[in-house]
Amino acid sequence: MTLLLALALHGAENGTVGWSPGFILAVALLLRLPFLIRPAELSDDIYRYLWDGLQTLAGSNPYAAAPANIHPAAAAEGVRRLVNHAELVTIYPPAAQLLFAAGALLGKGVLGMKAFLTVLDLAACALIIRLLKILRLPPARAVLYAWHPLPVLEIAGSGHIDGGGFLFLLVALNLLASHIPSPLGPPFGPPFPEGGNFTRKAGSNRATVAAGLACAGALLVKLLPAIFLPGLLLLVRGRARKLFACGILAGAALLTLPFLPDIRNSLPTLGTYARDWEFAGFAFRTVRRFTGSGQTARLLLASFFLCLMAGSYWRLWRERENTAAGTETLRATLRTFYGIALAFLLLTPTLHPWYALSLAILLPFAAGPAGLVLCWSVFLAYRVLIPYTLLGLWIEDDATAAVTALAPLVAFLIPWAVRLLTRRKPLSAPLQ
Repeated sequence: MTLLLALALHGAENGTVGWSPGFILAVALLLRLPFLIRPAELSDDIYRYLWDGLQTLAGSNPYAAAPANIHPAAAAEGVRRLVNHAELVTIYPPAAQLLFAAGALLGKGVLGMKAFLTVLDLAACALIIRLLKILRLPPARAVLYAWHPLPVLEIAGSGHIDGGGFLFLLVALNLLASHIPSPLGPPFGPPFPEGGNFTRKAGSNRATVAAGLACAGALLVKLLPAIFLPGLLLLVRGRARKLFACGILAGAALLTLPFLPDIRNSLPTLGTYARDWEFAGFAFRTVRRFTGSGQTARLLLASFFLCLMAGSYWRLWRERENTAAGTETLRATLRTFYGIALAFLLLTPTLHPWYALSLAILLPFAAGPAGLVLCWSVFLAYRVLIPYTLLGLWIEDDATAAVTALAPLVAFLIPWAVRLLTRRKPLSAPLQ
């Protein structure tokens, strides 16, 4: 399937593939339906989602206590027995809790939750198509996410919440893209008037604030989109940046207030995750082996990633200063997001396959060989489930982590090596 998607990308770039948005979304739905009706087999996170949602619907604060310390009604007891790490208070942010409640409200247990999250994922596919049109890129590129096995398995199959967070991120990007001044004029943004002085209209101001609210939703579904926040702030200019920031702060306050003061109980769980969690992280395993300390390895990798992120956004800022506002600025921003997401996945100590959705959502806008391969190689992490299912033993190995991380590196180097080897040598100067 991944190879077919790569061929689809090639055809879209050559103009030989021209699928309509309706066809793309219909196939995306058909791909998800078989996995939607199956149990969640590759991850048990959805039972925590369902538990938190049921707690919210019952009028209880999901941050008040860990599931193990609660005596629920008989209807919820079966869900509690399936919650992983029931001794820990939920780690999921407030916006995620509202999505959990909405999914639980549909009823049907796991199926209802998965159906709700799948609808959000299909909405994200539609927003990808819309943003591609704004950027004047082939809409067929949307299949790199809409038909990719990763969102099909991780959202429709396992019911992960990550797709909800990236839906809000796409909403913010679409709102900002619709009101970025562009020399191309509509539909790529408001036109520049003569003299270059652009006056923002009331509708543009409202859209900017709404984009900030959507960004707050993305940040408070999963914390991972926070790595894209500096780029979003660079995307808007002048007074619009203040409006955008105000929208983020207002959205964060509105989403957090209903869960105060118990939300602070999630901080120890977050600390445990940041301090102790690890899975399939090749870079982390390698640095820990050389330093002899997991904490030192985490600190070194975090520092390295922050330096890479700072350098990427500094380069984006420099490019923005030399580029007229409009679609080129947005394209550069999305390319920067792609590189940062790729770096995060290669450096994080914990690389669950669904984390790669942060990269897959960007493939239609900035696909490269390394990103395409990493969004496939993360599936190798599920190899750990074979001995666990058969023998009850959780056995991780360095070889699988190495292949997962080195495969995208090889995919990046092969085209570079081919270009180097096939480059023509300059002709020698004629003898005088």
